[in-house]
Amino acid sequence: MSQQALLVAAAIATGLVAGTFAAFSAAVLPGLARGSDRTFVEAMRQANAAIQNPLFFAAFFGAAVLPAAAAWSLDGPAAGWALAGLACYLVAFATTVVVNVPLNNRLDAAGEDHAAARAAYERPWTRANHARVVAATAALGCLVLAALSC
Repeated sequence: MSQQALLVAAAIATGLVAGTFAAFSAAVLPGLARGSDRTFVEAMRQANAAIQNPLFFAAFFGAAVLPAAAAWSLDGPAAGWALAGLACYLVAFATTVVVNVPLNNRLDAAGEDHAAARAAYERPWTRANHARVVAATAALGCLVLAALSC
């Protein structure tokens, strides 16, 4: 795969992930915030289960691997931008692994006290998701700059 094709693939994967996170911040979470505790908890449980699929995983892990491969094969400013993109994306990746996934697991195990489950989940998960949007979008911008620097 050519260097430019690798950067384009990295940008596409990163853009898909950034868009998924942004859609949650822009529409899904505000929409669920308007509903009952039961609706919120059940919808998030179902969304968290549904997102565990090959399409999302390909983008989620590809957005980490492809920029690393691109940076390895590049030099000069393009390599720097690819590394910056990788660093930004790793912030989003780490936030997912360290904050969002454990919160999802706790929500799944929370039982039927939907008010308590929501109270423990909604604010920290939403804040972490907003951070993922910023980090993944910054990563995308860096990858675009890397591609333009080739």
